[in-house]
Amino acid sequence: MRLTRAIAAVAAAVVTAFMTAAAVPAQEVMRMAVTTSFANSGLAEILLPQIEKDTGITVQLLIVGTGQALKLGEQGDVDAVLVHAREAEDRFVAAGHGTHRREIMYNDFVVIGPAADPAGVRGAGTAIEAFADIARARADFVSRGDDSGTNKKERALWAAAGIEPAGDWYKAVGQGMGAALNTAAGLDAYILSDRASWLNFGNKRDLELLFEGDPALFNQYAYIPVNPAKGPHVKAAAAEKLEAWLTSERARQLIDGYRLDGQQLFHFNAKAPAQP
Repeated sequence: MRLTRAIAAVAAAVVTAFMTAAAVPAQEVMRMAVTTSFANSGLAEILLPQIEKDTGITVQLLIVGTGQALKLGEQGDVDAVLVHAREAEDRFVAAGHGTHRREIMYNDFVVIGPAADPAGVRGAGTAIEAFADIARARADFVSRGDDSGTNKKERALWAAAGIEPAGDWYKAVGQGMGAALNTAAGLDAYILSDRASWLNFGNKRDLELLFEGDPALFNQYAYIPVNPAKGPHVKAAAAEKLEAWLTSERARQLIDGYRLDGQQLFHFNAKAPAQP
């Protein structure tokens, strides 16, 4: 499956990067916590080798949900995070765990479901209406249930619809995007996914993209360097250097140029840090 190959490629890239770092003493290694949706997209395997070539930094990825990524940052276990849950990011920075928040790129969330569409989601006018239709029909819905950025967005949509999802139809799996999509495919269920993970997912079976385009489904990714006050092990200089690359023209070319089946998966919208 494309998704499995993408995750394997990211892991292989990290292993290769470590081997390169061992062979070249001057190479610097930094740790960045990223979301499973970013890893599933396949973009990392495009960016990591170029980052290493241009900056001399080997970026080791810790692939988790946004909630866990921010916890790793709070504990000082990583040097930076790349996540997609604005309110949680703002709280993280306000609490002093990160130095600042830098927007890098965006895509969107989409509602996936069975081709037969028993809840009538295709006819919904908004994402909130789509979720209300699913609840009204008590149609099977798979939730990541892992405090990820995708899970946070899903919960926000239920709340906006005035619904507390519960019952046999609502299945929280506590897994990453790829595993949750696999579960939805096996159950012929609805699910909220980021577009990149859906396009890169190979085991679609009878699932289709049923609803898209609502501004409420906007999905912004942001980079946050961890506060070096967490300890001398935090590589603030490397994190700053990586941020400069992620906001560069080269990053824009690679991010905007990354496509799957002819579709652009991410849109670069970073602004370079102000020069002192």
